[in-house]
Amino acid sequence: MAFETITIEAVIEVPIEKVWETWTKPEHIIHWNNASDDWFTPKAENDLRPGGKFSSRMEARDGSFGFNFEGVYDEVTDHKLISYVLGDDRKVKIEFEIKGEQTLVKETFDAETENPVEMQKAGWQAILNNFKKYTEGL
Repeated sequence: MAFETITIEAVIEVPIEKVWETWTKPEHIIHWNNASDDWFTPKAENDLRPGGKFSSRMEARDGSFGFNFEGVYDEVTDHKLISYVLGDDRKVKIEFEIKGEQTLVKETFDAETENPVEMQKAGWQAILNNFKKYTEGL
Protein backbone atom coordinates (compact mmCIF):
# COMPACT_ATOMS: atom_id res chain seq x y z
CA MET A 1 0.00 0.00 0.00
CA ALA A 2 1.33 3.43 -0.94
CA PHE A 3 1.05 6.19 1.61
CA GLU A 4 1.12 9.93 1.09
CA THR A 5 4.31 11.43 2.54
CA ILE A 6 4.36 14.40 4.93
CA THR A 7 7.44 16.44 5.90
CA ILE A 8 7.82 18.78 8.86
CA GLU A 9 10.86 20.53 10.30
CA ALA A 10 12.16 22.83 13.01
CA VAL A 11 15.43 24.57 13.79
CA ILE A 12 16.42 23.88 17.39
CA GLU A 13 18.61 26.58 18.92
CA VAL A 14 21.03 24.15 20.59
CA PRO A 15 23.89 21.91 19.41
CA ILE A 16 23.26 18.44 17.99
CA GLU A 17 24.48 16.57 21.09
CA LYS A 18 21.71 18.05 23.25
CA VAL A 19 19.10 17.58 20.50
CA TRP A 20 20.07 13.92 20.09
CA GLU A 21 19.92 13.26 23.83
CA THR A 22 16.49 14.84 24.33
CA TRP A 23 15.11 13.12 21.20
CA THR A 24 16.29 9.63 22.16
CA LYS A 25 16.31 9.29 25.97
CA PRO A 26 13.03 8.14 27.58
CA GLU A 27 13.55 10.44 30.59
CA HIS A 28 13.29 13.36 28.13
CA ILE A 29 10.71 11.90 25.70
CA ILE A 30 8.05 11.82 28.43
CA HIS A 31 8.38 15.62 28.79
CA TRP A 32 7.95 16.68 25.15
CA ASN A 33 6.03 13.90 23.36
CA ASN A 34 2.61 15.53 23.14
CA ALA A 35 0.85 17.80 20.67
CA SER A 36 -1.02 19.87 23.28
CA ASP A 37 -1.33 20.35 27.03
CA ASP A 38 -4.43 18.09 26.92
CA TRP A 39 -2.11 15.11 26.36
CA PHE A 40 0.86 13.58 28.13
CA THR A 41 3.26 10.65 27.82
CA PRO A 42 3.43 8.72 31.11
CA LYS A 43 5.83 6.08 29.78
CA ALA A 44 8.47 5.76 27.06
CA GLU A 45 10.89 2.97 26.17
CA ASN A 46 13.62 3.18 23.55
CA ASP A 47 16.09 0.57 22.28
CA LEU A 48 17.93 2.83 19.82
CA ARG A 49 19.57 0.45 17.36
CA PRO A 50 18.63 -1.22 14.07
CA GLY A 51 16.05 -3.89 14.96
CA GLY A 52 15.43 -2.22 18.33
CA LYS A 53 11.93 -1.28 19.41
CA PHE A 54 10.48 1.88 20.88
CA SER A 55 7.16 2.60 22.53
CA SER A 56 5.53 5.71 23.95
CA ARG A 57 2.21 5.64 25.78
CA MET A 58 0.20 8.75 24.91
CA GLU A 59 -2.88 9.61 26.97
CA ALA A 60 -5.46 12.36 27.19
CA ARG A 61 -5.21 14.16 30.55
CA ASP A 62 -8.95 13.71 31.12
CA GLY A 63 -8.57 9.93 30.83
CA SER A 64 -10.86 9.71 27.80
CA PHE A 65 -8.37 8.15 25.38
CA GLY A 66 -4.88 6.71 25.12
CA PHE A 67 -2.75 4.75 22.68
CA ASN A 68 0.71 3.29 22.21
CA PHE A 69 2.95 4.83 19.57
CA GLU A 70 5.48 2.14 18.71
CA GLY A 71 7.72 0.77 16.02
CA VAL A 72 11.00 -0.88 15.08
CA TYR A 73 14.16 0.94 13.98
CA ASP A 74 15.54 0.32 10.48
CA GLU A 75 18.52 2.62 10.66
CA VAL A 76 20.26 4.68 13.34
CA THR A 77 23.24 6.92 12.58
CA ASP A 78 24.26 8.91 15.66
CA HIS A 79 23.58 12.64 15.35
CA LYS A 80 22.39 12.23 11.73
CA LEU A 81 19.51 9.85 11.03
CA ILE A 82 16.82 7.71 12.63
CA SER A 83 14.38 5.69 10.53
CA TYR A 84 11.72 3.28 11.70
CA VAL A 85 8.59 1.39 10.72
CA LEU A 86 5.39 1.80 12.71
CA GLY A 87 3.10 -1.10 13.61
CA ASP A 88 0.86 -0.36 10.60
CA ASP A 89 3.87 -0.48 8.18
CA ARG A 90 4.15 3.27 7.76
CA LYS A 91 7.72 4.54 7.50
CA VAL A 92 9.25 7.50 9.37
CA LYS A 93 12.61 9.16 8.77
CA ILE A 94 14.15 11.83 11.01
CA GLU A 95 17.19 13.71 9.78
CA PHE A 96 19.39 15.84 12.03
CA GLU A 97 21.56 18.50 10.37
CA ILE A 98 24.16 20.60 12.19
CA LYS A 99 23.79 24.33 11.47
CA GLY A 100 26.58 25.84 13.58
CA GLU A 101 25.18 25.98 17.14
CA GLN A 102 21.72 25.10 15.82
CA THR A 103 20.27 21.79 14.67
CA LEU A 104 17.72 21.28 11.89
CA VAL A 105 15.34 18.41 12.62
CA LYS A 106 13.42 17.20 9.58
CA GLU A 107 10.79 14.46 9.87
CA THR A 108 9.29 12.68 6.88
CA PHE A 109 6.49 10.21 7.54
CA ASP A 110 3.84 8.23 5.73
CA ALA A 111 0.35 9.58 6.38
CA GLU A 112 -2.25 7.24 7.82
CA THR A 113 -5.62 6.96 6.08
CA GLU A 114 -8.04 7.71 8.96
CA ASN A 115 -7.41 11.44 9.45
CA PRO A 116 -6.93 14.32 6.99
CA VAL A 117 -3.33 14.92 5.92
CA GLU A 118 -3.38 18.53 7.17
CA MET A 119 -4.53 17.35 10.62
CA GLN A 120 -1.71 14.80 10.76
CA LYS A 121 0.86 17.38 9.63
CA ALA A 122 -0.37 19.87 12.25
CA GLY A 123 -0.29 17.24 15.01
CA TRP A 124 3.23 16.02 14.24
CA GLN A 125 4.43 19.63 13.84
CA ALA A 126 2.92 20.50 17.24
CA ILE A 127 4.89 17.63 18.83
CA LEU A 128 8.08 18.79 17.07
CA ASN A 129 7.43 22.36 18.26
CA ASN A 130 6.97 21.03 21.81
CA PHE A 131 10.30 19.17 21.45
CA LYS A 132 11.95 22.43 20.35
CA LYS A 133 10.52 24.34 23.33
CA TYR A 134 11.50 21.64 25.82
CA THR A 135 15.05 21.16 24.43
CA GLU A 136 15.81 24.87 24.21
CA GLY A 137 14.57 25.31 27.78
CA LEU A 138 16.98 22.78 29.31
